[in-house]
Amino acid sequence: MRNLTSTLEAAQKEPSGVPFVKVTVDTQIAHVPLLRWTRLYTGSELGKSHHAAVVPGDGSLCRARIDDRGPNVHYSRVANPGPSSDFSQWTLLGSQTRNAGIALAASGAKVLLAHVHNNQSDIRVRDSTDNGASFGAEVTAKSGGGFVDWMAAVIEANGDAILFYSEGATLYTLRRTSGSWGSPAAWSQTVNSITGIAVVRWGDNHVLVTGTDTNNNPRLWTAIYGEGSSYTANTWFGLWALEEAESGSGVSFSAPHMIRRDTHRFFFAEKSTGPVAYERPMGSWIPPTQFFAAGAWHEPVPFDLALGPENGLAIAADVNGAWVTTPDGVWSAPFEQEVEISQDVLEVVAEDRRTTGRAKVTLRNDDGRYNDLAAGPYAQIRHGAELSIGPGYQTSVGEEVSAGPRYWIDSWEYTSEGGRATLVLHASDGWGLLQRWHARRQHEWAAGSLTVKQILSQVFGRAAFDLLNFGASSLSNNHRPAFTVHPGEDGLRAAQRLLAMLPDQIRISGEFATITEPLPADNSDYAFGADHPIFRARYASPALEVNRARVFGDGRVAEEFDWPDIGDQLDRLHNVHDLNLDADAEAQERAQVTLRQQQLAQDVGELVVPPSCGLQLMDVVTVTDPTAGLTAKKYRIVGLDLRYVKEGKPTYEQRIYLGNV
Repeated sequence: MRNLTSTLEAAQKEPSGVPFVKVTVDTQIAHVPLLRWTRLYTGSELGKSHHAAVVPGDGSLCRARIDDRGPNVHYSRVANPGPSSDFSQWTLLGSQTRNAGIALAASGAKVLLAHVHNNQSDIRVRDSTDNGASFGAEVTAKSGGGFVDWMAAVIEANGDAILFYSEGATLYTLRRTSGSWGSPAAWSQTVNSITGIAVVRWGDNHVLVTGTDTNNNPRLWTAIYGEGSSYTANTWFGLWALEEAESGSGVSFSAPHMIRRDTHRFFFAEKSTGPVAYERPMGSWIPPTQFFAAGAWHEPVPFDLALGPENGLAIAADVNGAWVTTPDGVWSAPFEQEVEISQDVLEVVAEDRRTTGRAKVTLRNDDGRYNDLAAGPYAQIRHGAELSIGPGYQTSVGEEVSAGPRYWIDSWEYTSEGGRATLVLHASDGWGLLQRWHARRQHEWAAGSLTVKQILSQVFGRAAFDLLNFGASSLSNNHRPAFTVHPGEDGLRAAQRLLAMLPDQIRISGEFATITEPLPADNSDYAFGADHPIFRARYASPALEVNRARVFGDGRVAEEFDWPDIGDQLDRLHNVHDLNLDADAEAQERAQVTLRQQQLAQDVGELVVPPSCGLQLMDVVTVTDPTAGLTAKKYRIVGLDLRYVKEGKPTYEQRIYLGNV
């Protein structure tokens, strides 16, 4: 249950409470702003050369590129980047270079620029202490060795830095401490090729690598180079495949660029040489509360630009928004703020169930205020924008609301009748986002690799949702099954197959999903019938659909029975087949889970009440209704409807669907 102020809780119990519903629209999904890019610059620079971009502490946009006609290092700095800025001005920093990787890194006012010398193996570095406005003399960080191909870098506020660079299929790190560069150290991984590197410092060094594995399959990997935060310093951890293709498919990945501002965001280049050839940037991000190594990345999204695979799309950001660049292009996207539309709301209908949620919001439009959604004051109203509905009341301290459910706009329609005009928004919740994600390839997890909860996190992450642990079962945190999400399968179906293994349920709560094991002994979150009035009620006693569960595992058979119900209506059998279950205890636990799920799925009644603003699905409530013989009877909420009508016959009520605890 969401927390409420004492004044709001008191107001919702008053029979004559004055309703207030706050409705806002924001361009974000699951707490991550969606970036709407506008191209600000189109130049004639060589478009396929290596390049990089950063935003230092003063908000300037610093870019560097290699012009392979020299090859030369060119540098650009725009102090106050914006729509009217001149992005065409470049400064020649040096002609002794190689057309290979270039790196920019920033921390506060410090900026580091690194490139490869024209002997193809030395790495030269310049430093700035004034936000990239000027650079000191060039120094050699690494001399000799193999040919350097790709580079990335991080720098700290004290000037310490690390260069990440590749020589063939080997990735090296080169650390600077107290102004002195150390010796290169090779990583502990084995791959066939490296086609790009990106890194950000977030406690440890979070790294992206593109290339091919030892079977020559194209891969985009995540890895961590420890800094002593969560991982041992100077040690490599993991090489987790985030994006995959098969050798011979004609698909390849290269040139990742990554930042950490509001969350981890990155772009990489995807190329296909198949019948429909293309070269385009693909972008992704993770929910801000997820660990980098968890793999809960959103499905990569294409960017509207044709480019070369050695180019990529560099990304940089500050607190106001983000920038992406190529040598001949600059785009910007603000971190937009929400717009409140509460004052225009005529009607709100929200319906939430265990695996689905929908909302409809009707707005007055008699003066045409919502006619220009593309560029007017309500430009945040877009397909996919977040619609937040906060139920509340007029209280002794003013208008108060709960941070209520969130939905994402699917469509809208204009209505006109008898001089009355409205805009009607239709939206669905996080389950809708999950259902609209369809696996673009096969995702496989071998037995013993990840827990069910970890697999669920990755499935939800692909649909942009963060899955948090709020009292999840030990089974969800320990069972490590073999599992496959098949090409074309939607995320909802995959999640339901995983949840069938568990006693847990998942609740969409605002911009997050939470996994919890509902227990019969759970305490009540709220009470109806004593202080909080009940308008209407229905209490049911349905027969069980399943009262006997039989589980077939790998050489194991187990059963669970509801003997009283079998005595009433004979056995109603449900069979489960799962070869992941290779122990007697596991098979028996699955049988118990199967019966428990059937009990929780039952509809045992409903209440119609003045809205209790903090209630959520899966909350436990007690009901006192003397006319039905109930005194503090416990139920679990399995459905919630909110209806608010401002005109005609004003209505403000909540329908609560009751289930077994």
